Amino acid sequence: MKLLPLCLVFFLSPLIANDWPQGAGRDGDFATDQSAPTSWSVVRDENIRWKITLPETGQSTPVVNRGRVYISTLKPVNEDSELGKNIIAWAIDAETGEVLWKREIEGIHNLRLTGCFSDSSSPPAVCDGENVIFTNASGGVVCFDRDGKEIWKRDLFTVGRTLPFLSDGKFVFTRQIYPPEADGNFPHTYADSPKEMWTQLQALDAATGEDVWVSDCGVNMGCVILPQALSDGRKVAVAGRGGGHGPPEKPDGISLVDLSDGSTIWTLPLEDFMATMSFRIRGDRVHMFHFGEHFTVNAFDGKIEKRISIVDQVSVFRKGRAAALEDIDPSKKKRMITQGSNLLVGPWHYFRSYTRPWLGRVNVDSGAVEYLELPLQLSRTESGEDKLLWFTEPRERKDPGLHQQVIVENRMKNSRGFVVFGDKRSKGSGWGHIASPAPSVAGHCLYVPVMNGTVYVIRWDVDQLDYGNAVVAINDLGPAGIAWTRASLSFADGRAYAHTMRELICIGKLLK
Repeated sequence: MKLLPLCLVFFLSPLIANDWPQGAGRDGDFATDQSAPTSWSVVRDENIRWKITLPETGQSTPVVNRGRVYISTLKPVNEDSELGKNIIAWAIDAETGEVLWKREIEGIHNLRLTGCFSDSSSPPAVCDGENVIFTNASGGVVCFDRDGKEIWKRDLFTVGRTLPFLSDGKFVFTRQIYPPEADGNFPHTYADSPKEMWTQLQALDAATGEDVWVSDCGVNMGCVILPQALSDGRKVAVAGRGGGHGPPEKPDGISLVDLSDGSTIWTLPLEDFMATMSFRIRGDRVHMFHFGEHFTVNAFDGKIEKRISIVDQVSVFRKGRAAALEDIDPSKKKRMITQGSNLLVGPWHYFRSYTRPWLGRVNVDSGAVEYLELPLQLSRTESGEDKLLWFTEPRERKDPGLHQQVIVENRMKNSRGFVVFGDKRSKGSGWGHIASPAPSVAGHCLYVPVMNGTVYVIRWDVDQLDYGNAVVAINDLGPAGIAWTRASLSFADGRAYAHTMRELICIGKLLK
């Protein structure tokens, strides 16, 4: 991985090199150099170190710091439910799975439970080596010490898809102002609201919880904000605006934010932009998607340097066929990638297609575009039978589409048998109109989780993105229908950690 500036080394000195102390990993790039298990099965208890059954669902990516795993779940309900606002913060021993402590964090606004875009439990925790900060997307940010003692608390409303991170002693997150409706959904009525109602980045002092800054520019509630660094040493983040539900932030497009004070360095307006993705900087260039194109933007002045089509004459490797050049019908969509599914790894910008069960990548240096068809879902039995479901093109409008084609529909029940969801789309395949867990990297492998509990392990640096060379393994996070997840996989000490609606799972060598 890249070397850290000396100031970051000093600040992060209590952290362990192999830890995953925040949702996007130590360096905010969803990656670690260490290797991790590539093949496992929760159904067959293969290569599973430990797992614990959770009383209620949760969506947060596990974070790991100094031998502890931190996750958030919703507060347990005692009947079938669609809405909730309180969460439970968990501290768990990374070696054994023993629960060390739990703390309730009360929320302000009800949100839909187990939504396919987010819910109250979605934001991952952030660790600074001594303390851990939890965020309730229904409203509430709380800092605890390692023993679970409250250090500070703020009643702040955040977005469900915020990925909080640390930057030079500041806790940075995406702040929300306008509330959801009574049904937990966000209305379309705020499109023309003034700046005072904008969603923005906010920074708190990680030690005290006091305000440090609020960004000058607005941020779309579905934009994945990640910490970046320019070659001149400046700490920055790329903020995007534009998306569904009539967001008020203007103008549509992206801005570069200075993480020292929240000021805007530059803004690139993009008409009808869909900002629901992550943005990474490589070689002082911002890499992103807009409609059916991939953009490369100069990170110093915000000027577009390169545009590559991801729909015209691209290489597609379909099941049972050799790779061939195809034109992809954009189907009048404003986006061609699944929300939140993209990740820049080396020169390759990976993403999941919005309209097909395809993993795509763009070589940002050469401009080559490749797609690999993947099965929609894996279903396993304890006896050893594997079933892979491949996509069937609908012949009529009434036929099941991408999101409706499943082996087993997600049952949306917690481990105690209560139905806990407020969005019918959560029953679907995890492909199409959902917010994907971000893929993550351990060593040479890209781990791509799908909402239905299937995890694809891909060799990210292969020369050709084909089934034989690129696909290392296809794994399960539990039986089809109950392995639902919206969490990325995280890695520490050569193990992988996964959080499903029913379990927290440690994948790696078995305990002796």
